[in-house]
Amino acid sequence: MKPTTVGTYGVCLALAAAALAGCGGASNRSGKAEIVDGGTFTLGLSSDPGGLDPQMGAGTSLFTVTQFAYDSLVSVDGRTGEIQSALAKSWQVQPKSVTLTLADGITCSDGTRLTASAVANNLNFVADPKNKSPFLGTFLPAGTTAKGDDATRVVTLTLARPAPFVLNGLSGLPIVCPGGMARRSSLKTATAGTGPYKLVEAAPGDHYTYTIRDGYTWGPNGATTATKGLPKTVVIKVVENETTAANLLLSGGLNAAQVAGPDADRLEKAGLYAAKTPALVGEQWYNHRAGRVTGDPRVRKALTQALDLGQLQKVLTSGHGTAATTLAANEPVACPGDSVSHALPAGDPQAAGALLDQAGWTKGGDGRRTKGGKPLKLTFLYQNNSGSGGDAAAELAVRQWKAIGVEATAHSQNETTLTSALFGAGDWDVAWASVNVNSPDQLVPFLSGPAAPQGNNFAAISDPDYDAAVKSAMKIQGVAGCRDWLAAESGLIAKADVVPFAGKVVRTFGKAAEFQTPGQLIPTSIRMLAK
Repeated sequence: MKPTTVGTYGVCLALAAAALAGCGGASNRSGKAEIVDGGTFTLGLSSDPGGLDPQMGAGTSLFTVTQFAYDSLVSVDGRTGEIQSALAKSWQVQPKSVTLTLADGITCSDGTRLTASAVANNLNFVADPKNKSPFLGTFLPAGTTAKGDDATRVVTLTLARPAPFVLNGLSGLPIVCPGGMARRSSLKTATAGTGPYKLVEAAPGDHYTYTIRDGYTWGPNGATTATKGLPKTVVIKVVENETTAANLLLSGGLNAAQVAGPDADRLEKAGLYAAKTPALVGEQWYNHRAGRVTGDPRVRKALTQALDLGQLQKVLTSGHGTAATTLAANEPVACPGDSVSHALPAGDPQAAGALLDQAGWTKGGDGRRTKGGKPLKLTFLYQNNSGSGGDAAAELAVRQWKAIGVEATAHSQNETTLTSALFGAGDWDVAWASVNVNSPDQLVPFLSGPAAPQGNNFAAISDPDYDAAVKSAMKIQGVAGCRDWLAAESGLIAKADVVPFAGKVVRTFGKAAEFQTPGQLIPTSIRMLAK
């Protein structure tokens, strides 16, 4: 929702550390098929991205399509975590400033040159709270100001306070060209970027077509569109049903699609290429707002203890998952470790019932809990991108809550609908929405600060202990502060403010094409193969 770059699986925000910055992705090769130039690459997407403004949405689908038309200032090596070039060819980081020198000859899709001042305008737009970009605080530290010197091509960022992983964040922030900045509304249905492809047709709800740009030489770590094997045309097709996507892959109707449920095993047995990316796929959130039943911390912990999270993990991932270990789980993980296992409340339905009793929700003769004549009911939202395993896991959770007297109604939603409900302060109590990033500072706007729709804190979490821990961790540059970051996560998890319960290696399958997926599919990594 990766906003949730938001990214691989769930509310991005791709949000992006890969999405939101680079993640590592292993793969099985499809053999020694000949690489061929040109052709059309068709990518299946489980949800329509909605408006295409690359700086105003947090969903994974939007972040996926953004990669084709837009570039970021730097990139991240998905295996080592090393910061690499993109629009910027060099950079220097000080505790409260960053300077980046742009590469020579960068042009926008309309032919104009990208200047340092145009880049600074992008950063200042995102930094302005009035614009409500979900990337503020996620990919760009709050309070940042930027200036550009067009003569030297140097962009200077002044930070309000030290930012431990500032370059990781910038790797997820797409830069819009001046034409798009001047006509912001045009970005909803068109592109204005420096990326390797340009949007030439948009049919919302059905497909988006891109064509390659000649002369592109400033891609991640020096990637160019002169590389043999890149497709001439890219068609991104909306295919919400996972079984349909799998069938289209097998028949050749798609060249790539992410498939997570039982159909993934069918594709693997058929010998299809698969790019693999570890991701957090099971993450439970509660609506903390006053007036919601889940606004009571006793109710949140009771609902957590009522669940067999290990069983839910197996069902959700069709038996292919693992226990979650950190909240920032995209590879390369900036702070490896385990903030989850020792903090996650253990399943205990009896203790859960006692907590609900303390909160005034008493069980009647019919087994249902009420308070003041009002039944304990939950609106439970989950994303529809986990195949039949997601539906089965949601049904299991509903049954386990019913066993302690709680009535929950589950609603399967596509990413666009789910993101709108969460970030629009909609009608929900419990949600399964995975926010995939690779550095813990990128999670801060989701776990604290202004509640949605004023900010990214869609669950309206307010935890002074977490805020204090973050303030301390922010003072320490890079991985030296990881112990503090992991402790901050553990505090939230122990209180059931957020409940990470499943990880999985997510597979993006390919037919007649290979590619890399460090969090998101990298356009310049695509290689078309002879059929």
